[in-house]
Amino acid sequence: MKRPINKETLIVSAGVAIGLFAIISGFNSGSTGRDAQRLPEVIERMTPGPGDQVLQQSQIFVDFIDGYNASLTIDGVELKTTRLDELTDNGAAPQPGAQVEIPPTAIYDPGNYTISFLPQEGAPIPTLTQGTHTATVLYWKITEGPQKARSFTWEFDAN
Repeated sequence: MKRPINKETLIVSAGVAIGLFAIISGFNSGSTGRDAQRLPEVIERMTPGPGDQVLQQSQIFVDFIDGYNASLTIDGVELKTTRLDELTDNGAAPQPGAQVEIPPTAIYDPGNYTISFLPQEGAPIPTLTQGTHTATVLYWKITEGPQKARSFTWEFDAN
């Protein structure tokens, strides 16, 4: 003998199925990390990232894959770039324990392919004012030169 279909059970079962489908679809379509930030392939990591909130004295840092050089612009101010390997008078490596004066510019580290800037007294940007800031990193393969540069622009907030 065939049992009649219980409408209440059918409605509850359909609701559970729709709910499970929505949850699974949400997990599959969500993006996090690199995908959410839409970073170019040549940028391994950066801080602050797009949409991040930072303190007003926070460092801006971009790490590239091997073989890239870069320059940095913040809020329309193109920052002078100093290479770490050019900080000594004769270009030789400093003696162990020797003090090296780091200028208040963007610093490019050719050994690690990174560029960074720390807002400080004497720098073109002494502090990140409260609010939204726009940063642009111009990057190029060392073998191609800056005439083949590409750029990545993002915004972050300072508190």
